[in-house]
Amino acid sequence: MPGADGKLLHALIRIGDSPVMLVDEFPAHHTLGPKSIKGSPVTIHLYVKDVDTVFNRAVSAGAKSTMPVSDMFWGDRYGQLEDPFGHRWSVATHVRDVDPQALQEAARKACE
Repeated sequence: MPGADGKLLHALIRIGDSPVMLVDEFPAHHTLGPKSIKGSPVTIHLYVKDVDTVFNRAVSAGAKSTMPVSDMFWGDRYGQLEDPFGHRWSVATHVRDVDPQALQEAARKACE
């Protein structure tokens, strides 16, 4: 739903079976995006069938890679992006199960 000044008053997209509501910034109504507040404490995380394809498509559409896709110790192929509006996203494909003890040891090593 476009507003009178060309801004987006209301939009809905679906990611899988989940609706996501979107609007443009409206400072008079205290609706601000991550760039106006100098970042966001939120990362939207998606599990997808093919992380490499989704990640590359997002970069081609204007997202910035903040962590390239790679295989992670917890069993996911995982990467992070920032969209043109400043929202942070992580995307992953689960590629292998990791034994809980091995996961704990790998997490300890990653934090050293």
